[in-house]
Amino acid sequence: MKFEDRTDAGKQLAAALKDFLEQDVVVLALPRGGVPVAREVANYLKAPLDLLLVRKLGVPWQPELAMGAVLDGNPPIVVRNEDVIRQAAVCEADFNSVRDRELTEIDRRRQLYSTGRPPIDVTGRIALIVDDGVATGATVKAAIKGLRKLHPEAVVVAIPVGPPDTVFDLRKLADRVVCLHEPGSFGAIGYFYHDFAQLSDEEVIASLEVGKTTNQTGSGG
Repeated sequence: MKFEDRTDAGKQLAAALKDFLEQDVVVLALPRGGVPVAREVANYLKAPLDLLLVRKLGVPWQPELAMGAVLDGNPPIVVRNEDVIRQAAVCEADFNSVRDRELTEIDRRRQLYSTGRPPIDVTGRIALIVDDGVATGATVKAAIKGLRKLHPEAVVVAIPVGPPDTVFDLRKLADRVVCLHEPGSFGAIGYFYHDFAQLSDEEVIASLEVGKTTNQTGSGG
């Protein structure tokens, strides 16, 4: 199974989410690649579209090892991996330094992509996380844990493609996972797209604006 591009993947994914029509859903896109996918989902559901800005917190001397994550919010949500923090002997000052650096990057991205608009409140609503696919799922897992602290009614993950073991793990964390394709032989997300070109910041901003305009038109009609 291959998708033409992220727009095609978004349209196919949206059709699999018809159960969420007429429900109080906030569609949360993981930038950059998840934005055009999420735009199609949000348009179909006539739901608000926002970014889900989450950053891994890597051990200072071993950045690929996650000691936690930070999720955009008001206030931001910090997820700690206490086992890694303890085993790597990370002191609070070092943890806080990494956290603050990644919070600065999150703020930069929100200023760039959303012109500083605050995140949409997901309290009591269905938080629908959308990406163009998952491999290890580490970012989505951190996002799920962070979103739980914002007290949504439910956390749902919607993706076009992902390996079965990762999707299985996500199903243990989320209330529901919708994945269109779970190939036994995975490789990389881009293999399942004919066009998987990297998106520019300008394209992300344009997708968000189109989604916002379409949703406003749909909700008013």
